[in-house]
Amino acid sequence: MAKAALLIIEDEAEIQELLSLAMVKEGWKLIMAQTAEEGLDLLKQRAVDCIILDIMLPGMDGFTLLKKIKTDQDLQVRGIPVIMTTARGEEADIVAGLELGADDYVVKPYSPKVLIARVRAALRRKEEGAPKCAEKTFFRQGRISLNTQTHAVFLDEKPLDLSATEFSLLKHFLSQPDRVFSRNQIIDALHGSDYPVTDRSVDVQVLALRKKLMDGGDCIETIRGVGYRLKSL
Repeated sequence: MAKAALLIIEDEAEIQELLSLAMVKEGWKLIMAQTAEEGLDLLKQRAVDCIILDIMLPGMDGFTLLKKIKTDQDLQVRGIPVIMTTARGEEADIVAGLELGADDYVVKPYSPKVLIARVRAALRRKEEGAPKCAEKTFFRQGRISLNTQTHAVFLDEKPLDLSATEFSLLKHFLSQPDRVFSRNQIIDALHGSDYPVTDRSVDVQVLALRKKLMDGGDCIETIRGVGYRLKSL
Protein backbone atom coordinates (compact mmCIF):
# COMPACT_ATOMS: atom_id res chain seq x y z
CA MET A 1 0.00 0.00 0.00
CA ALA A 2 3.01 2.33 0.44
CA LYS A 3 3.14 3.13 -3.28
CA ALA A 4 -0.60 3.44 -3.82
CA ALA A 5 -1.79 6.28 -6.07
CA LEU A 6 -4.74 8.31 -4.79
CA LEU A 7 -6.81 10.62 -6.97
CA ILE A 8 -8.30 13.39 -4.82
CA ILE A 9 -11.07 15.33 -6.56
CA GLU A 10 -11.69 18.34 -4.31
CA ASP A 11 -12.28 21.96 -5.32
CA GLU A 12 -11.23 23.57 -2.03
CA ALA A 13 -7.51 24.35 -2.10
CA GLU A 14 -7.29 24.46 1.71
CA ILE A 15 -8.63 20.91 1.99
CA GLN A 16 -6.26 19.71 -0.74
CA GLU A 17 -3.33 21.19 1.17
CA LEU A 18 -4.56 19.73 4.47
CA LEU A 19 -4.85 16.25 2.97
CA SER A 20 -1.43 16.55 1.32
CA LEU A 21 0.19 17.39 4.66
CA ALA A 22 -1.68 14.66 6.52
CA MET A 23 -1.06 11.92 3.95
CA VAL A 24 2.61 12.58 3.21
CA LYS A 25 3.66 10.15 5.97
CA GLU A 26 1.64 7.35 4.36
CA GLY A 27 3.90 7.28 1.30
CA TRP A 28 0.97 7.48 -1.09
CA LYS A 29 1.26 9.26 -4.43
CA LEU A 30 -1.36 12.01 -4.45
CA ILE A 31 -2.93 13.22 -7.69
CA MET A 32 -5.07 16.33 -7.29
CA ALA A 33 -8.00 17.57 -9.36
CA GLN A 34 -10.25 20.56 -8.62
CA THR A 35 -13.14 19.64 -10.91
CA ALA A 36 -14.92 16.47 -11.97
CA GLU A 37 -13.95 17.14 -15.58
CA GLU A 38 -10.27 17.35 -14.63
CA GLY A 39 -10.56 14.18 -12.57
CA LEU A 40 -12.19 12.33 -15.48
CA ASP A 41 -9.36 13.37 -17.81
CA LEU A 42 -6.76 12.14 -15.31
CA LEU A 43 -8.52 8.78 -15.01
CA LYS A 44 -8.27 8.37 -18.78
CA GLN A 45 -4.52 8.98 -18.64
CA ARG A 46 -3.32 6.99 -15.64
CA ALA A 47 -4.17 4.18 -13.24
CA VAL A 48 -5.03 4.91 -9.60
CA ASP A 49 -5.66 2.73 -6.56
CA CYS A 50 -8.32 4.80 -4.79
CA ILE A 51 -10.49 7.81 -5.59
CA ILE A 52 -11.51 10.40 -2.99
CA LEU A 53 -14.44 12.26 -4.50
CA ASP A 54 -16.14 15.41 -3.25
CA ILE A 55 -19.82 15.60 -4.14
CA MET A 56 -20.28 19.39 -4.32
CA LEU A 57 -18.03 20.37 -7.23
CA PRO A 58 -18.20 23.26 -9.72
CA GLY A 59 -19.57 22.16 -13.09
CA MET A 60 -20.21 18.43 -13.11
CA ASP A 61 -21.06 17.25 -9.59
CA GLY A 62 -19.63 14.22 -7.86
CA PHE A 63 -22.73 12.07 -8.34
CA THR A 64 -22.58 12.55 -12.12
CA LEU A 65 -18.85 11.77 -12.19
CA LEU A 66 -19.34 8.68 -10.03
CA LYS A 67 -21.97 7.39 -12.45
CA LYS A 68 -19.65 8.03 -15.41
CA ILE A 69 -16.64 6.25 -13.96
CA LYS A 70 -18.73 3.26 -12.91
CA THR A 71 -20.38 2.84 -16.31
CA ASP A 72 -17.68 3.91 -18.79
CA GLN A 73 -16.14 0.72 -20.16
CA ASP A 74 -13.10 2.62 -21.46
CA LEU A 75 -11.99 3.63 -17.96
CA GLN A 76 -9.80 1.13 -16.10
CA VAL A 77 -11.49 1.67 -12.73
CA ARG A 78 -13.26 -1.62 -12.09
CA GLY A 79 -12.59 -2.65 -8.52
CA ILE A 80 -11.07 0.73 -7.63
CA PRO A 81 -12.60 1.97 -4.35
CA VAL A 82 -14.33 5.36 -4.34
CA ILE A 83 -14.72 7.26 -1.08
CA MET A 84 -17.20 10.16 -1.11
CA THR A 85 -16.54 13.28 0.92
CA THR A 86 -19.59 15.47 1.31
CA ALA A 87 -21.04 18.24 3.42
CA ARG A 88 -24.45 16.78 2.63
CA GLY A 89 -25.00 14.34 5.49
CA GLU A 90 -28.60 13.51 4.63
CA GLU A 91 -29.21 9.76 4.51
CA ALA A 92 -30.84 9.98 1.06
CA ASP A 93 -27.70 11.57 -0.43
CA ILE A 94 -25.43 8.98 1.17
CA VAL A 95 -27.58 6.09 -0.03
CA ALA A 96 -27.69 7.62 -3.52
CA GLY A 97 -23.89 7.66 -3.64
CA LEU A 98 -23.63 4.08 -2.38
CA GLU A 99 -26.18 2.92 -4.95
CA LEU A 100 -24.13 4.55 -7.71
CA GLY A 101 -21.11 2.49 -6.65
CA ALA A 102 -19.27 4.42 -3.94
CA ASP A 103 -17.57 2.18 -1.39
CA ASP A 104 -17.60 4.53 1.57
CA TYR A 105 -18.38 8.09 2.62
CA VAL A 106 -17.06 10.72 5.01
CA VAL A 107 -19.19 13.71 6.00
CA LYS A 108 -17.52 17.12 6.28
CA PRO A 109 -16.05 18.49 8.42
CA TYR A 110 -13.96 15.36 8.93
CA SER A 111 -10.65 14.58 10.57
CA PRO A 112 -7.85 13.74 8.10
CA LYS A 113 -7.00 10.81 10.37
CA VAL A 114 -10.48 9.41 9.85
CA LEU A 115 -10.20 9.73 6.07
CA ILE A 116 -6.73 8.13 6.13
CA ALA A 117 -8.13 5.18 8.09
CA ARG A 118 -10.92 4.81 5.54
CA VAL A 119 -8.41 4.87 2.67
CA ARG A 120 -6.20 2.30 4.39
CA ALA A 121 -9.20 0.00 4.82
CA ALA A 122 -10.30 0.49 1.20
CA LEU A 123 -6.81 -0.31 -0.10
CA ARG A 124 -6.60 -3.34 2.18
CA ARG A 125 -9.91 -4.65 0.83
CA LYS A 126 -8.64 -4.08 -2.71
CA GLU A 127 -5.43 -6.00 -2.01
CA GLU A 128 -7.28 -8.83 -0.34
CA GLY A 129 -9.82 -9.05 -3.16
CA ALA A 130 -7.96 -11.87 -4.92
CA PRO A 131 -9.03 -15.17 -3.34
CA LYS A 132 -6.45 -17.41 -1.59
CA CYS A 133 -5.91 -20.90 -2.98
CA ALA A 134 -7.72 -22.64 -0.13
CA GLU A 135 -10.41 -20.00 0.22
CA LYS A 136 -13.98 -20.77 -0.76
CA THR A 137 -14.79 -18.82 -3.89
CA PHE A 138 -18.46 -19.59 -4.57
CA PHE A 139 -21.47 -18.98 -2.34
CA ARG A 140 -25.17 -19.56 -2.93
CA GLN A 141 -28.25 -19.02 -0.82
CA GLY A 142 -31.67 -19.26 -2.41
CA ARG A 143 -31.77 -16.97 -5.43
CA ILE A 144 -28.45 -15.25 -4.65
CA SER A 145 -25.06 -16.50 -5.85
CA LEU A 146 -21.64 -14.90 -5.44
CA ASN A 147 -18.29 -15.78 -7.05
CA THR A 148 -15.15 -14.18 -5.60
CA GLN A 149 -12.95 -15.22 -8.54
CA THR A 150 -15.03 -13.34 -11.08
CA HIS A 151 -16.30 -10.77 -8.55
CA ALA A 152 -19.82 -11.52 -9.79
CA VAL A 153 -23.15 -11.56 -7.98
CA PHE A 154 -26.41 -12.86 -9.44
CA LEU A 155 -30.02 -12.69 -8.33
CA ASP A 156 -31.55 -15.67 -10.14
CA GLU A 157 -29.71 -15.28 -13.47
CA LYS A 158 -29.54 -11.48 -13.41
CA PRO A 159 -26.10 -9.94 -12.67
CA LEU A 160 -25.98 -7.27 -9.97
CA ASP A 161 -23.57 -4.33 -9.86
CA LEU A 162 -22.26 -4.09 -6.28
CA SER A 163 -19.57 -1.83 -4.90
CA ALA A 164 -16.53 -3.43 -3.26
CA THR A 165 -17.97 -2.79 0.20
CA GLU A 166 -21.38 -4.19 -0.73
CA PHE A 167 -19.71 -7.25 -2.26
CA SER A 168 -17.69 -7.86 0.92
CA LEU A 169 -20.76 -7.36 3.09
CA LEU A 170 -22.83 -9.83 1.08
CA LYS A 171 -19.98 -12.36 1.07
CA HIS A 172 -19.73 -12.04 4.86
CA PHE A 173 -23.43 -12.80 5.26
CA LEU A 174 -23.41 -15.65 2.71
CA SER A 175 -20.40 -17.30 4.33
CA GLN A 176 -22.31 -17.82 7.58
CA PRO A 177 -26.06 -17.93 6.91
CA ASP A 178 -28.43 -17.70 9.89
CA ARG A 179 -25.69 -16.31 12.13
CA VAL A 180 -26.56 -12.98 13.75
CA PHE A 181 -23.82 -10.35 13.49
CA SER A 182 -23.71 -7.24 15.62
CA ARG A 183 -22.85 -3.98 13.91
CA ASN A 184 -19.42 -3.99 15.56
CA GLN A 185 -18.76 -7.51 14.30
CA ILE A 186 -19.65 -6.42 10.78
CA ILE A 187 -17.32 -3.42 11.01
CA ASP A 188 -14.46 -5.58 12.30
CA ALA A 189 -14.98 -8.22 9.60
CA LEU A 190 -15.10 -5.75 6.71
CA HIS A 191 -12.73 -3.00 7.84
CA GLY A 192 -10.73 -4.09 10.86
CA SER A 193 -11.07 -3.21 14.52
CA ASP A 194 -9.41 0.21 14.19
CA TYR A 195 -11.87 1.49 11.59
CA PRO A 196 -13.61 4.75 12.65
CA VAL A 197 -17.27 4.31 11.77
CA THR A 198 -20.62 4.58 13.52
CA ASP A 199 -23.31 1.93 13.88
CA ARG A 200 -25.52 4.10 11.69
CA SER A 201 -23.02 3.72 8.85
CA VAL A 202 -23.54 -0.04 8.94
CA ASP A 203 -27.31 0.49 8.74
CA VAL A 204 -26.87 2.67 5.66
CA GLN A 205 -24.61 0.09 3.98
CA VAL A 206 -27.09 -2.72 4.68
CA LEU A 207 -29.94 -0.58 3.34
CA ALA A 208 -27.99 0.08 0.13
CA LEU A 209 -27.23 -3.64 -0.28
CA ARG A 210 -30.86 -4.57 0.24
CA LYS A 211 -31.88 -2.13 -2.49
CA LYS A 212 -29.33 -3.62 -4.89
CA LEU A 213 -30.74 -7.10 -4.16
CA MET A 214 -34.24 -5.81 -4.99
CA ASP A 215 -36.93 -8.27 -3.94
CA GLY A 216 -34.18 -10.67 -2.83
CA GLY A 217 -33.07 -8.21 -0.16
CA ASP A 218 -35.66 -9.52 2.31
CA CYS A 219 -33.28 -12.38 3.11
CA ILE A 220 -31.17 -9.94 5.16
CA GLU A 221 -33.08 -9.61 8.39
CA THR A 222 -32.80 -6.94 11.07
CA ILE A 223 -32.53 -8.47 14.55
CA ARG A 224 -33.81 -5.68 16.76
CA GLY A 225 -31.31 -4.56 19.36
CA VAL A 226 -28.60 -6.89 18.04
CA GLY A 227 -27.72 -6.55 14.36
CA TYR A 228 -28.33 -8.46 11.12
CA ARG A 229 -28.39 -11.95 9.67
CA LEU A 230 -28.93 -13.58 6.31
CA LYS A 231 -31.54 -16.30 6.63
CA SER A 232 -30.78 -19.49 4.74
CA LEU A 233 -33.24 -20.58 2.09
